[in-house]
Amino acid sequence: METSRISDPRTPSATPAAGCDVVTVPARHGLEAVDILRRGPADAVGPVLHDDGGDTLGFLVPPGTAAAWDLPGSTCTETDGRGPALAPGAPVAGSDWLLPPGEADLATDPAALRDALGEAARMIRAADSCR
Repeated sequence: METSRISDPRTPSATPAAGCDVVTVPARHGLEAVDILRRGPADAVGPVLHDDGGDTLGFLVPPGTAAAWDLPGSTCTETDGRGPALAPGAPVAGSDWLLPPGEADLATDPAALRDALGEAARMIRAADSCR
């Protein structure tokens, strides 16, 4: 698994009101994390993107998250305010909303996401070891 921080000038220029960074994870890992976040004490998950191939999920997190993101198995992309538009339509070619804006908070709390991804990884390892 790799960890990386990316600042990609090719990110679409549609600007959400407050900007965002995007944490990308494999779909299985991300779907487990969404379930964990939604079962928490408060609905702590913000908008979530999925790619058309169903391979990855992208969690919108507050701007600046990429600077300190170091969780193995995920990538945090710094968008510098050029992230996906927070509108119900497809935000980026080849993607769509799993949890669209308006049905979720503006961004997922990075600490809650880190915890949920860690718990999801443990659950996946446990399930895979039973096979």
